[in-house]
Amino acid sequence: MLVILEAGADDSVVAQVVERIEQLGLKAHVSRGEFRTIIGAIGEEKAAFPEQLLSLQGVENVVPIMKPYKLASREFHHADSQVAVGGVKIGAGRAALIAGPCAVEDRASCLAIAECVKKQGANLLRGGAFKPRTSPYSFQGLGRQGLEILAECRERFGLPIVTEVTDPRNVELVSEYADMLQVGARNMQNFVLLAEVGKAGKPVLLKRGPSSTVTEWLMSAEYILSEGNRQVVLCERGSRGFETEVRFSLDVSAIALAKHDSHLPVIVDPSHAAGRREVVIPLALAGLAAGADGLIVEVHLCPEQAQCDGPQALTEAMFAELMGQVKRVLAIMGKASG
Repeated sequence: MLVILEAGADDSVVAQVVERIEQLGLKAHVSRGEFRTIIGAIGEEKAAFPEQLLSLQGVENVVPIMKPYKLASREFHHADSQVAVGGVKIGAGRAALIAGPCAVEDRASCLAIAECVKKQGANLLRGGAFKPRTSPYSFQGLGRQGLEILAECRERFGLPIVTEVTDPRNVELVSEYADMLQVGARNMQNFVLLAEVGKAGKPVLLKRGPSSTVTEWLMSAEYILSEGNRQVVLCERGSRGFETEVRFSLDVSAIALAKHDSHLPVIVDPSHAAGRREVVIPLALAGLAAGADGLIVEVHLCPEQAQCDGPQALTEAMFAELMGQVKRVLAIMGKASG
């Protein structure tokens, strides 16, 4: 339920309403707007009736939230949310331009890629230190060493780090180094992991699973939000379909739908959707045109030598071409680089 307070309600009114919500066995989430304060009463709503809250001093109205996801819905927070990662803002007119290698392979190559993407206009650096792979015999990442290399890249080039966490037991370790925690598509419904990254208090990039609906995606975001972490960015990276010439089918309708039904920022990952570099640029532009608040792409200076996802990694020249077109599309969409 949404508890809408009267205009001018002070902190004592907010505290009284929050106390009553918690007495009813619900969690209270306060959202302060320019003219009104709204408190979300989240949980098993059978525990409370609107009348129990309407009678409180300073309460103007109590409205049910119809969506199964509460905190992620437009009903709870009408305006677009903005998430800050380091000094970079994502959402509400600001765009994330995230680029880097699929996996951190060694210090020299990661530093070189970071320098390259910074030069071309990226504002965040991606790179996997822990890699969940389909085969147990594939390269699994460098772990802590990879995180240390990413941290050095941040210090050298001023790029905040986005890196994946794959195990609830590693959330604390990855949080020591990362500016943003990525939850990959395979882990979108790993609810134990979602709860842990919610508790970590770091911004979270949540990728959509290849067979998940938009509602399921937003319900996964709800797990993170319900732990008190409002810093969630959604990422569309393709759905499993019948086409075999690309890795996945990029779902631009999911971008538009998520933007309509949720206030959370949404970015697009054309690299994992395509699986082949020659179609990454048009997919990236399509995602931005559908309303995405930025993109995350893979870049490698020697893709043929990459230990992970080389066929979908952009070369330096291709990334430069993409960034030139991205700037024009963002201008048309009325957005600026974060």
